[in-house]
Amino acid sequence: MSNEKSSDLERQLESMLEIEKFEPPVSFREQALWSDPEVYEQAAADPEAWWLGQARELLDWDTEPSQALDDSNPPFYKWFADGRLNASANCLDRHVEAGRGERVAYHWRGEEGEQRDITYAELHAEVQRFANALKDLGVEKGDVVGIYLPMIPEVAVSMLACARIGAIHNVVFGGFSAESVRERMEFSEAKALVTVDGARRKGKTAPIKPAVDEQMDELASLETIVVVRHTGIDCPMREGRDVFYDEVVDAAEPECPAEPMEAEHPLFILYTSGSTAKPKGILHTTGGYMTGVTATHRYVFDLKPESDVYWCAADVGWVTGHSYIVYGPLANGATSVMWEGAPDHPHQGIWWELIQDYKATILYAAPTAIRTFIKWGAEIPEKFDLSSLRLLGTVGEPINPKAWLWYHEVIGGERCPIVDTWWQTETGAIMITPLPGITATKPGSATTPFPGVQASVVGESDGQPIETGQGLLVLERPWPSMLRGLYKEDDRFIETYFSRFGTERYLVGDAARVDADGYLWVIGRIDDVVNVSGHRLSTAEVESAIVAHEKVAEAAVIGQSDEDTGQAICAFVTLRGGTEHSDELVEDIRAVVGERIGKFARPKRIIWSDDLPKTRSGKIMRRLLRDIAEGRALGDVTTLRDPEVMAELESKIAEEADKES
Repeated sequence: MSNEKSSDLERQLESMLEIEKFEPPVSFREQALWSDPEVYEQAAADPEAWWLGQARELLDWDTEPSQALDDSNPPFYKWFADGRLNASANCLDRHVEAGRGERVAYHWRGEEGEQRDITYAELHAEVQRFANALKDLGVEKGDVVGIYLPMIPEVAVSMLACARIGAIHNVVFGGFSAESVRERMEFSEAKALVTVDGARRKGKTAPIKPAVDEQMDELASLETIVVVRHTGIDCPMREGRDVFYDEVVDAAEPECPAEPMEAEHPLFILYTSGSTAKPKGILHTTGGYMTGVTATHRYVFDLKPESDVYWCAADVGWVTGHSYIVYGPLANGATSVMWEGAPDHPHQGIWWELIQDYKATILYAAPTAIRTFIKWGAEIPEKFDLSSLRLLGTVGEPINPKAWLWYHEVIGGERCPIVDTWWQTETGAIMITPLPGITATKPGSATTPFPGVQASVVGESDGQPIETGQGLLVLERPWPSMLRGLYKEDDRFIETYFSRFGTERYLVGDAARVDADGYLWVIGRIDDVVNVSGHRLSTAEVESAIVAHEKVAEAAVIGQSDEDTGQAICAFVTLRGGTEHSDELVEDIRAVVGERIGKFARPKRIIWSDDLPKTRSGKIMRRLLRDIAEGRALGDVTTLRDPEVMAELESKIAEEADKES
């Protein structure tokens, strides 16, 4: 794209910011699964009955539940407690039995160009064999199995094999250090661990098994380590403990009937990474979780499994991958794309190449990735045919309006509704979202709760609902896919989520505001709020104002201690390619923030950064930015997509300090 065309696009995006709402295209609405707003009224009239109807309609039950919610012991809620089902059977067996076994479950692409199309029948066969292999290794119902794998099909196989026999899987994101894996295996008392010989990233292969061995040797509970030979590099194997995945699968019996599980039987633990405390083991159970992810995946993405090719560009190591790469899509019989690799390897257009090659119709991605693509330029996606896309989604953090509009214009060609979704590891499934055939969207707002979910913005001190304005986001009633506790930490569960406003109201931990139309704008974590001279500002709000500047690609904002104002705003800013930073540009950016929010919101300090510290899933690690700006020790940075980013930032801050002295 020429510079002139780029400028035209910028002007279009700036003018679009004045448009209040984007209505669903008529052609989309006419074909949507849900196009009648009455679905909200039906769900609100009797949420428990509505969710029970969804559970019965969308899932196959060995014993159908007669009751939805058991609230006899809040906040330890139960859903569909007298029902029995198997998550693996709902994801695989029923599709094969219905004659859909030859449908592709995953188009898998490796970063070196390898390709595998795995059908439902093939996935079903592999899962059965590995489930039997786990049983042969002594894994039983209720045992915990750790999974530490990259984005390869075996990660889904391992999860579904555990679900098939009632083992509880504990997936650890492949970007975490082996020390983090050990911590999670120790907390959960894992009996087995499934890992890999090595992992690839941007053309390099890192040995994984030796690092795992260093950490696991003294772990008493761990009896078996199963090693997937993915890269082919040599790795040490301890006799009596370690086995190769392919060997135990080949030796296992081919048939393993799915065992019916109580609806409240634990399906998985997923540990969140804490910055100051030990990680929290979020516990999800089978029936409620499967109901939540199957319903939201089907209706939020308007899924047509016969024709759609769906791509959630997350990692299975995070809850987004659990819910919207594995369980939700497979339960709905979807064909998905699974990509093992970075967004810029082997080139910066690889995402768009994948969409073009597989004719993907739905893309679900993080705002951080979208802002990165903005920085690289619209001319890259414009080289590829993205006409197959019909729906776009965002997940992981609030999306600023400028990125939303670029996504809409450049990637969606102005024809694709955008579902900006809000949810958490704890919620299990999407909670606040547009319905693409019903909801008029506003760039930057997740809009309204999914049917059957009740959310409010309440005052920080009194907990009273706020009609318009800013406060704390809460969920007002239980929902099926909610966490059932923190693994082996009941007191911490109550203290974290249900101590402030009582056991019937879930404290999300996010600040939000509600506008005159009742739309919700999630601002960010409560601790991502800066208090400047008594003005409470969300970091996301200031970041959105900064990236509205035409020369800015991305920004991350933190609060720093300040003698005069209590806190001052410090902004880490990444410029568009070819832009030189200058004192004049600093003042221009500060002026834009002043115009959009107010003079009190102008950054006191701007630090230029070629990139920002991000996890491999694309989340900006603002905690590390706070540490580096305040001169504190950084601690573990192994989870970052590029750990070198922190070294570069440290060098720049040191240079800044030298100049000031």
